[in-house]
Amino acid sequence: MLRRLRGFISKSLDVVLVNPAPVHVYSGMVPGVIAGHYAPAEAEIDLARLAREAGAEFIEDAAQSLDLASRRVHLAGGDSVDYDYLSLNIGSQPNFAGVPGAQAHAIAAKPFVRLFQRWRELKAAGLGSARLAVAGGGAAGIELAMAMKFAGAAEVTVFSDKKALPQAGEARILAALERTDVALRSDCPVTAVEPGPLVVSAKGRERFDALFWTAGAAVSPLIAESRLQADAAGFALVDENLRSVSQSGVFAAGDAASLRGATVPKSGVYAVREGAVLAENLTRVVRGQPLEAYEPQKKSLVLLSCGGRYAIAARGGWSAEGGWVWRWKDWIDRRWVKSFG
Repeated sequence: MLRRLRGFISKSLDVVLVNPAPVHVYSGMVPGVIAGHYAPAEAEIDLARLAREAGAEFIEDAAQSLDLASRRVHLAGGDSVDYDYLSLNIGSQPNFAGVPGAQAHAIAAKPFVRLFQRWRELKAAGLGSARLAVAGGGAAGIELAMAMKFAGAAEVTVFSDKKALPQAGEARILAALERTDVALRSDCPVTAVEPGPLVVSAKGRERFDALFWTAGAAVSPLIAESRLQADAAGFALVDENLRSVSQSGVFAAGDAASLRGATVPKSGVYAVREGAVLAENLTRVVRGQPLEAYEPQKKSLVLLSCGGRYAIAARGGWSAEGGWVWRWKDWIDRRWVKSFG
């Protein structure tokens, strides 16, 4: 959105970007950082510079609450920002709901900067004898597990609440997990976490050196407490223009939002497409022009890294794998980050 607004922001339009950190970590390269293929900085986009180049003001802070009546965002640092139009692109949070002890004793996959810090600590302590667990059998959990095993972890176990893998290319993914010696506990969700951590599941109580949490997506308290109309899971409900169905001055996209009348996966592939429509509509709304409709793509390409320089590609009923797929994914990821300068 910021990149597309570069040619639109002018002296008559004040645009403010609020974010807790001056950089954004690109999720597609996170497994590669864990595996050791990239330095953390290679997966970062300089938000502060991007905002400055677009002509926007950057505020390094977290949005703490919304005053919809006064059109004001209160920040954690004590300041506030007034707005005519607000765009919420704050993603989602790890979903610890219904699992006692998970939030206290598991390592959340997000925010990624904190994940990298905890991973460095584990590496410093020695991975050669480390027994690691991952909660969540989606693409994020599977990629993370194989990356940790490739990096030298002695044992890695994935706990999944699914009976089968939800991704296309299931047979290839199962073979990759077996080949990389990652144990998959299908239809075996984590039901509790005790100090240790001790992971409680249908298999009993097992001790690990660390538990990483990638299971599900939960709404940010900022949205949950905002009184914006939401879906059953609490995410901001938006219309086809990505505008809140209850507040005409509020837009939302990506994992923070749910599209009325459609099921859109909480995935960066869809968030990126939404970002283009969001940028267009922010330029249109201030001009008083009709807004553009967002139409979710019916199929999306999945590129799943397998620890080493090997990856699986899947789209619809087609799939492929090999070192060439990893090089393709590496080219796409590096090109994406580079496109932001």
